[in-house]
Amino acid sequence: MKNCIGIINLDEREDRIRELTRNRPLASVPIAGRYRIIDFILSNMTNSGISNIGVFTRNNSRSLVDHVNSGNPWDLNRKIDGLRVFNFSHENPIYDDVHIFANNIEFFKLSRQEYVLMAPSYMICNIDYNEVMNFHIENNSDITVIYKKVNNADKNFINCSILDLSENNKVMSIGENIGSQKEANIFMEMYLLKKSLFIELIYDCIKSGACRKIKNSITSRVNQCNVQAYEFKGYLSCINSLKMYYDCNMDLLNTRINNELFFDNGPIYTKSKNEAPTKYTKDSNVTNSIVANGCYIEGAVENCIISRRAKIKKGARVKDCIILQNAEIGPKAILENVVVDKNVVIEKGEEIKGSKKFPLTIEKERIF
Repeated sequence: MKNCIGIINLDEREDRIRELTRNRPLASVPIAGRYRIIDFILSNMTNSGISNIGVFTRNNSRSLVDHVNSGNPWDLNRKIDGLRVFNFSHENPIYDDVHIFANNIEFFKLSRQEYVLMAPSYMICNIDYNEVMNFHIENNSDITVIYKKVNNADKNFINCSILDLSENNKVMSIGENIGSQKEANIFMEMYLLKKSLFIELIYDCIKSGACRKIKNSITSRVNQCNVQAYEFKGYLSCINSLKMYYDCNMDLLNTRINNELFFDNGPIYTKSKNEAPTKYTKDSNVTNSIVANGCYIEGAVENCIISRRAKIKKGARVKDCIILQNAEIGPKAILENVVVDKNVVIEKGEEIKGSKKFPLTIEKERIF
């Protein structure tokens, strides 16, 4: 994969997870205690040998730029190639990413690589792209897309794209999952193609005005090009709603899923923040939870994801919750099925309960 440019296109819709993306892009939302959502796709690319990566985001991306910085945790701090962040554009990538790519076309033209691998950040998985490249070459594909066959599409992956495939895995059409059937081929919005074809698609979209999204341009070409589908068989979660964000974090408490996601095809890297170890007092009681460093635990914690520097005060009971960094749960407070955003303080004796189907989110009031 050294002959491939990695493009992380942050064109994900955030409508159904606005509680956590009001002041940050989805890619920089914390996950699993100490990671950010973008860490998975960045690690997948670098573990596969991709050393030239461009992140195409929108404005208001301070937290994301601060997190990825120069790309050092992913060994992308280089004089040649490395990590580039493109976030200066008047276009909204949700509706138009073609012009964003066109405005930065020199990045592609001047690169040494022959192929382009494009992916979003919100598809959480651990995948080896070398296998995708081998599949692409063996099948003499013009474009290779990646999908996962699921049997719970009626409940999960709502609004994700789905593939209609022929018997030999050729893509016939690309539609949308509306939850009407259990089994579906979920399009992971990852595709591999030659750089020359990628540039051609950009120019064709602008000249014809037919498409303003690269994804739609590929959809329109399934009958003209050899578009093959590579099946990914590992764990996949699409964080396109608050419910999916909650479920993905809870899945990480499963040891099998945790080991697969963080270690099977190489480790997941993140920006390191040195903190003192978490302190558990004699009154604390923690079971089946992921607790990051720098925390102070006095209360009871069960089936939770606790981020850095969080405080669970004496007598507090927290169950099936996600607590983000610097949050404080006051004495004797009771929380169940709640996502607590960073810097939020839950007062003494408060009782807040959501449900697994409809988890509650507690945000900190923004002061301008």
